[in-house]
Amino acid sequence: MSQSKIILASQSPRRKELLAREKIAFSVHVTDADETVREKMSPRDLVEELSHRKAKSAAADFSREKVLIIAADTVVALGDEIFGKPEDEEDARRMLRSLSGKAHSVFTGVTLAYVEDGEVSYRKTVCETKVYFRSVSEDEITDYINTREPFDKAGSYAIQGIASKFVEKIDGDFDNVVGLPVSAILQDVNAYLQKEEK
Repeated sequence: MSQSKIILASQSPRRKELLAREKIAFSVHVTDADETVREKMSPRDLVEELSHRKAKSAAADFSREKVLIIAADTVVALGDEIFGKPEDEEDARRMLRSLSGKAHSVFTGVTLAYVEDGEVSYRKTVCETKVYFRSVSEDEITDYINTREPFDKAGSYAIQGIASKFVEKIDGDFDNVVGLPVSAILQDVNAYLQKEEK
């Protein structure tokens, strides 16, 4: 029987930092899960589906081991419109203009995959946080885009970065907006680790 491991199925530096903050030992494994969605889905259903695909793909790669896989997907939603990562500067500008002076939601889906002896069981959760932006001027948007911070972030902003000055308040889990609602999974992860230590 192989040693128990925690696997983070993500290359996101924000997710790595959030998990490391909890003093949890883990390895990173990036999957090649298909993130193409052909049908229209709600933001909540979309992040749940994509996090599950990532977890399933990682579970297949570790099918002969005993591991707990953590997979996540985050989107920003303004009403029914879903904002992922921007394609280019104009896309980033469009998103930031849309978010200016409004409240939006950040959804993160997290799937935990328990792998042992070729068997896999899944536990899924979706966390929503409301974020309220003040009115942001065109000059501020241009200056922010020039920092290059928006380009690998859902919704074209990083709440823990320079864009924090655009945020009036949040309602919900801050870590969720960064990319991983740690508090929502910490109990499960610690329970798994404690069980394996016995």
